[in-house]
Amino acid sequence: QVQLVESGGGLVQPGGSLRLSCAASGFFFSSYTMSWYRQAPGKERELVARITSGGGSTNYADSVKGRFTISRDNVKKTVYLQMNSLIPEDTAVYYCNAVNYYVYWGQGTQVTVSS
Repeated sequence: QVQLVESGGGLVQPGGSLRLSCAASGFFFSSYTMSWYRQAPGKERELVARITSGGGSTNYADSVKGRFTISRDNVKKTVYLQMNSLIPEDTAVYYCNAVNYYVYWGQGTQVTVSS
């Protein structure tokens, strides 16, 4: 059974940090490109960050460049999103995504940036 389970979301003040984790199971994790997406209320889901299967290449949305870092551990079958200097506009549900032959999505974790 394929599972992507996100964790690490929560309420944080502007300027704070959070680290999201996505634990994968049920598929060959190390062969999949992994991404984080987010969806704010009333907005479309958007790509936040992506990392290739071996971790050698990453790309980011312009809005998060220099503040967010995506990484992965293929032994632990986990992908991470380190989020620093958070701003209210980062408030959204964050989703983990896996792509290779198939596409898998996690259930999402809420991130709220507010004072």
